[in-house]
Parts: sequence; structure tokens; C-alpha cells
Amino acid sequence: MATTTRTARRLVGLLLLGYALLALFAWVFQARVAFPPRSRALPDPAQFGLADAQPVEIRTADGARLHGWYLPPYPASTQRAPALIWLHGEDETVSALGPTIRELRPPGMAVLVLDYRGSGASAGRPSEAGLYRDAEAAWAYVAQRPEVDRARIAVYGRGLGTAPALHLAVSRRVRVVVLEAPFTTARALFRRRYWFLPAAVLRLELDNLDRARRLRAPLLVVHGADDRTIPVAMGRAVAEAGRARQLLVVPGAGHDDVYRVAGERYRDTVHGFLRAALGP
Repeated sequence: MATTTRTARRLVGLLLLGYALLALFAWVFQARVAFPPRSRALPDPAQFGLADAQPVEIRTADGARLHGWYLPPYPASTQRAPALIWLHGEDETVSALGPTIRELRPPGMAVLVLDYRGSGASAGRPSEAGLYRDAEAAWAYVAQRPEVDRARIAVYGRGLGTAPALHLAVSRRVRVVVLEAPFTTARALFRRRYWFLPAAVLRLELDNLDRARRLRAPLLVVHGADDRTIPVAMGRAVAEAGRARQLLVVPGAGHDDVYRVAGERYRDTVHGFLRAALGP
């Protein structure tokens, strides 16, 4: 009996130790889990039919070097044009977005798409603060372009990119916001994915709900009805908090196939919303 009790105590002790080590791992490495580094060379945009796109390097306020593409307004105009800052999702890099950018590129608008620090061809260590600095550097780059009307800058964020998109929208001059698959907060996602860990280990905030409530720009939210990564209920909550002018829920779409499933409806909805908010 005594031997059985000692064995049970050892087993419980080992389980508690393993749980504590798992929680410590989550505390220390959560930034790498939330912002996984994905090194990819920046391809030639011409291979995706984007012959006018220019590879760019942008330096952030804290010295990180970001790489991406800048697409001038097309067709060209003698007037200053609106611009779109494209903030991609967690599992994406510029190198994988060529076909989507070609198909979704809004006519008459400049477009800037960058890899965050530590992702794609961009250097640096990823973090929540770094994510916001990267977005701020993107806005500063677009705003100083002579062909861009800095009063008509739009942001497009998908998944993880919805956090820096909303950050820009409440901290910089942003005319319109388009979000695909926005989450509410890092805490809500943490509870959904890592319910077995104590909430106290989470240091990230990524509070889209708070920023959506402070949003003044027109908001469009698009979400896949069958998204298992970021449930559509979160998209609805962000849309409600931001008083979205339009919410497009795509039946049969998950997290990574919304554009493919929605097809022309996606493109036409986004283009129409931007055109209505930004003007010709």
C-alpha cells in the first residue's frame, strides 16, 4: 500500500513538473509561436504578372529592415492617387501572395505589401511591438510617396495582419479599413487554442476589440463561415465593435480559402467598398 502511494505521488509530481515546464515554455516562447519566423527570398514580382511592381527595403523606427513590393497606381494618373497597405496573415509571406495581389489589386491605387520582421526576406526578431512598428513604417513610406494622396490611405489586414491594420487605423491617418478573418483578442484565441494552460502565462495583447471600438474609419469585415482557426463569431464581434458598414460571411470558406471560394464576389466587394470610401 505504501509503495502504491509513493508511486502515485511520484506520478503526480512528474505530471505537475511537466505542466509547469509546458507553462514556462509558453511564457518564454510565445512570441515565436504567435509570430513564427518564415524565411523566404523575395521573388521578382514580374513572374506574377506584376511588371510595374518595385522591390523595396524600408527601415523601421527601431532599425529593422523590411522587404516587400511597392505597386504604383495603375493605370497611372496625373492626380495623386489613394494607396492600400496590405498586412498579411501569420502563415503568409510576400513570396506566396503574388497571384492574389495580381487578382485583388484595386485599380487606380498604389499598393504596398511587406513581410514583417523575421518573416520572408525581412530581418529582425518578431514581437507584438515590432509588428506595430512595421505597420507604422509601411504607413510612413506610403505617405511620403509623391504620387500618393496621404489623406486617402486604406489598410487591408488578414488574420494576424488585422492587429497592425487596426493599430494603424487608430494611430495614423487611415481613411478606410478592410479586415479578413479578424480575431477579437490574443487572450480569446489563447483560451480557444491552449485551454489547458493558465491564462497568466499570456503576455500578448493584440486587442482588436478595443481598437475596433475606437475606430472612426469605414470598416468592411470578410470572414469564412467555416473558419476553424479564427471562428466567424470573432469576425462578427469585431464588425459589431467597429460599427462595420459591411460584413461579408462566405459560406463554405475556411481560414485560408476565403478569396478562392468567394471568387469575384470577394474582389468586387472589396473594390466597391474602397471606391465608395476613397472616391475616384
